[in-house]
Order: sequence, then C-alpha cells, then structure tokens
Amino acid sequence: MADSMEMTILSILSPALHCEWHISRYQQALTTTIVFLGMMLSSTFWGNLSDRYGRKKALTLCAVLILYYALLSSIAPNFLWILLLRGLVGFAIGCVPQSVTLYAEFLPTKQRAKCVVLLDCFWALGACFEVLLALVVMPTLGWHWLLAFSTIPLFIFVFITPWLPESARYHIASDQTEKALATLEKIALDNGKPMLLGRLVVDDDSSNPSRRGRIRDLLSPELCRTSLLLTVCAFCYYGVVLMTTELFESAVSSCTRNQSMGLKPLESCTAECKTLTTQDYIDLLWTTLAEFPGIFATIYIIEKLGRKLTMAAQFAIFTVCVCFLFICTANRIFLTTILFIARGIIAGVFQAAYVYTPEVYPTQLRSVGVGTCSAMARLGAMVTPYVAQGGKMCLVLIPTFTLWRRHRQVENAC
Repeated sequence: MADSMEMTILSILSPALHCEWHISRYQQALTTTIVFLGMMLSSTFWGNLSDRYGRKKALTLCAVLILYYALLSSIAPNFLWILLLRGLVGFAIGCVPQSVTLYAEFLPTKQRAKCVVLLDCFWALGACFEVLLALVVMPTLGWHWLLAFSTIPLFIFVFITPWLPESARYHIASDQTEKALATLEKIALDNGKPMLLGRLVVDDDSSNPSRRGRIRDLLSPELCRTSLLLTVCAFCYYGVVLMTTELFESAVSSCTRNQSMGLKPLESCTAECKTLTTQDYIDLLWTTLAEFPGIFATIYIIEKLGRKLTMAAQFAIFTVCVCFLFICTANRIFLTTILFIARGIIAGVFQAAYVYTPEVYPTQLRSVGVGTCSAMARLGAMVTPYVAQGGKMCLVLIPTFTLWRRHRQVENAC
C-alpha cells in the first residue's frame, strides 16, 4: 500500500505544483521522472543488498528511508528541494519489489501464482486510498499535508518489521542452515503442524557466497530474455497510471479547441493552470478500481493458460485499448471506460510477470534479478511523463506494438 500511494501521488502532485509554483510542462514531467530515475539507479543495488544481507534487512532499511524522505518532501520550500527529496524517495522505493521475493519464497508452488497476484489487491487498495485522501485533503489543506498523510502506512510497516520473518531460502543460500531450520520450525508451530522429518539438504552451488547477488550472472541468454518480460509490463503499466490525470486534465479543452477552431493549439513553455476537480478525482478512482477485476481475472486464467500465454493475451487486449486513446473526444464516460479496461488489463499483466520472474531466477540471484528487471522497467516510466506533457500521444502506441512483438519473441525463445 505504501509503495502504491507514493506512485499514485505522482500524478496528483504534478498539477498542484504547476498551479502553485508556475512550473513549466517539462518541469512537471521532471517531478515524476526524478522518482523513477532514483528507482532505476537503486533497484539493482537493493537486489544485491538483499541477496547478500537478507530480504528483511533491506526492506526494513528502505521503509525507514522512504518514511524519512517522504516526510521531508512534505515541507519542501521550493521546486529544487522537491526534486531532491522525491528523487531520494524513489531511490528507497527501488527496494520494494524485494517484498515480492520474500513473499514468494514462503509460498508453496501450487499456491504461488494465486497468492502473488492477490498481493496486488493491497497495491490497488493503496492507490484507491491515495485518491480518496487527495479528494479530501487537496481542496482544503493542499499537497503538503497530502504528502504527510500518505506516510501513514509506512509508519505501520516500520513498526511491525521486528515480527517480519527472514526467508528460509535466503538462510540456506547464505549457509545459515540453523536459522533456516528455526524459521521452518516456527512456521510449523504457528500452523499447528508437526515439523517434517528428515534433514535439510543444502545445494552447494546456492550456498556459495561468491555467487550470491552477482550481477554478471544475469547476462546469460536465458536470464536476459526473462528480464525483458518485467520491462515490457512495467513500461505499459506506469504509462497508463501516469497518463490518467493528464488525459482528464487536458482532453476536454484541447479537443474542444481543435474541433471548434480547426487549428493546432500553440505550444507554450508554461501550460495553463488547471487544478484537478472533484469529478477528476472520482474518474481517477474509477480507473484505479479497475485493478481489482484485472487481478481476479488473472488469478482465474493464469493457472489455466500459464504465465506466458496469460501475458500474451492480455497484451493484445491492452494494445486495442491504447488504440482507442487516439480518438480526440470530450466524452468523459468514453475516456474513463477505456482507461478502466486498459488499467485492469495491464495490472493483470504486471502481476503475472511478478509471478513468472521470481520463479525462473535461482535463489542466490533472485533478488538481484528482480531488482535489475525493475531498474530496466523504470526507463519506460521515465519517458511517459514527457510523452504526456508534450501531447504526443502517438509515441505511446509505438512502444506498445514494439514490446508486444518483443514479448512474442521472448515467449518463443523460452
């Protein structure tokens, strides 16, 4: 939830800063890009840290850093301070994908897909909570208080981290067999089941310290192909999330002006100030709620069709939805419906990739593998704000078709 709220706030913060500080279009885009730049630069670092020192330690440190810098950004006095502090928030958020690694390592194989996809329900809840919080806070208290209130889930997480168990698989990979046994015994006790008989067998290769978190091991052809999957999904997912408020903010005025005058609107360094209205927040909430049917649909089909075929089918539907965004219309119902479907579909693809990716990486490379994939994904997310602010919607479809074709190549190669 905390990660989702920090991501959702990006699409709300940008218009608010534009109206209060009169920043340009590309400065608006920079407030989002700087967060993803921090995530991109840190994701591999956090993955390496998790493989070497443990998932729990890395997640605890990242939660403390996000909380600290998010609170500081709520009292930022100017645009430069916002950029610096939000960039540091992004640096800390780069560790959040390791929560999926930790969670997946506790799950049985038969239940892994369903449980990992269900985890996205909390992401969707966080996004909905952020939109509702903005609906209440923004018109009265402003963005400073919105940033402050958005740290509430982080306070809760930091408080409960002492009860968070470390991965038994990590303990085995780091040659800490006794700690792994202690974790498994505690799990058996909590579940009211007897500990399984036998001895814990440790793979000599997985327990080799020199091989844990080694980035160059990700360069093998098999792992390189796998890494492309998360890159594809994250690019499209963050694109829909970050485009939503820009489309709601500009669709009516730009389309009406073009249709009535027949002229192309003049580009300016500083766009007209348009704060998000109550209706904008309600529409944003509806598109956010689309993640729930996307999650449940993915749970149903992923076990029947498999990971790769599920992602391929959902990519095809998503591409069709993006095509409809080329239609210049002032009809908010049409726009909201298309974004609802697109976000639901791409949320399902995103979660299917999170199921697939940890399964194909070995234990000693799992965290750094997921982290590196996450870092590559931020490249697409960094481009999206400039595409949206520049008004060049055609650029969105080019990567979508390209990435669809690349996904088919990856699927055939795997």
